[in-house]
Amino acid sequence: MSPENKKAKFRKSCLEQLQAASGYGAYIKDKHVQQVLYEMIREEDARTIMLYLPLKTEVDLYPLIRKLRREKRRLYVPFMEGASFRLVKYRYPLKRKRFGLKEPHDSKQYRNKQIDIAIVPVVGVDATLRRVGFGKGMYDRFFEKEIKNIKKVVFVARSLCYSAEAVTDKYDVKADMIIVP
Repeated sequence: MSPENKKAKFRKSCLEQLQAASGYGAYIKDKHVQQVLYEMIREEDARTIMLYLPLKTEVDLYPLIRKLRREKRRLYVPFMEGASFRLVKYRYPLKRKRFGLKEPHDSKQYRNKQIDIAIVPVVGVDATLRRVGFGKGMYDRFFEKEIKNIKKVVFVARSLCYSAEAVTDKYDVKADMIIVP
């Protein structure tokens, strides 16, 4: 089987697993991940944080976002542009865009060149701790340009879908830490 087919088959299996994990009990799983993330952010005194605005199968970060905003931390989220994205400040109102994603209205691009923690949703990971996402490559293209400005990359998911064999490519984003319930 070709590497592309292995990755596609693994992704499909992981998406089914995430779909199942997103039903009953998802709220409790998300609460646990939010709590671990919050403790890590406080311990490391992270001031500048990259987050994502969740899809239905991804860990819901909205409660964490509200808490971090009250603490005046700088929060940035992806803003889709072509085949990749750029970071913009998290602010209201949010509007629904491509792939059902929510985004703030276009705002000033992130200028601070240092992100303390980047929280990234994953579909699955392999033995190299590299990310398997939805297959669009947006995070890969973003991280290729910005990884030097990111201190720590944290993957989150409701359920860990793991491949003991390498199914990812060199350009796939690599984690410093993975948090699952």
